[in-house]
Amino acid sequence: MGKIKGKAEQLKGKTKEEIGDMADDRTMEMKGKAEQAAGRAKESQADAAARMRKIHNANR
Repeated sequence: MGKIKGKAEQLKGKTKEEIGDMADDRTMEMKGKAEQAAGRAKESQADAAARMRKIHNANR
């Protein structure tokens, strides 16, 4: 679930970045880039959690 939320946040951020670029609104563009970074972090966290669960289950 976290991976999906991360991807969604990246998409939302990319949209804001593009709108900011077209409207020449640097603030919106930068907010979009920040949302994309946050989305990538959430996605990475979800991947790490999944790997840890897999390792934990393998060691049972």
